[in-house]
Parts: sequence; structure tokens; C-alpha cells
Amino acid sequence: MNKVLILFYLIVAPTIVQAQILKPVKWSYAAKKINSNEAVIFFKAVIDKGWHIYSQNVKDGGPTKTVFTFNKSSEYSVLGKTVEPKPISHFDKVFGMQVGYFEQEVVFQQKIKLKAAGAVTVKCTIEYGTCNDHQCLPPEDLVVGVVVR
Repeated sequence: MNKVLILFYLIVAPTIVQAQILKPVKWSYAAKKINSNEAVIFFKAVIDKGWHIYSQNVKDGGPTKTVFTFNKSSEYSVLGKTVEPKPISHFDKVFGMQVGYFEQEVVFQQKIKLKAAGAVTVKCTIEYGTCNDHQCLPPEDLVVGVVVR
């Protein structure tokens, strides 16, 4: 019986561990029209306890900052930069610099100019890095389409 149990741990247990993919950040999105020509897109990140994502304003050489890249379109144009709330800031010894990050949840906002009547789909890629006190996950690219009505 002990040989069967050992065999189980050697073969099955590593497979179970690999199947536990960490996804500590859940994103949601919404749009709100300001008037007939403008709208605001909201990108909300809900972050698991103990984890954080980084500000858009992390200097080069630091951790993976959050970046919003909007597809070019004849139906809309991006107005200004994506806005974020004030991040938590601390000196990171690993990177040797001050870094800004967000815990629990954060909402980013992007103002757009609408060039078409009716529903418009704003397409964007969000690149971000996620870390806790023990590890950083590989950067993620999330492709989203937000409908403005």
C-alpha cells in the first residue's frame, strides 16, 4: 500500500500543483456617456488580499507598470491619458527606487471622443504586473472591448 501512495504523490501531486494557476486580479469594465460626443471608460481591477498591481507611472527599470493601449478606430479617439487614483508609494529595495502600486481595488478612467452614432466598441489591451511579498507573476496582457451606448 505504501508503494501505491508514494507513486500517487510522485505522479499525481505535481499535476495538481501545476493546475493551480494564480489569478489574483479580476478586471471589469464599463462606459458612461458624458454627452453625445464624449464618454468615460472605467477599468476596475479587484485584487486578492496580499497582492498588488503597479501604477502606470513606474519609472523604467522598475516592476511591470500598468499600460493601457487603445486600438485606433474611426469610431472614437482617446482624449488625454488614462487617469488613476493616487497609488500607495514605497521604496522598493529590489528595484532600488520609489514605486507606486494598488491593493484591493483600483479604477482607471479614460475619456474618449465619439466619432460615430450608435453603439461603439472601444478596444484596448491592458498590460500589468502582479506581485505579493514573495513573488511576482509574469506580466499579463488582457484584451478588452467596452461597448459605449
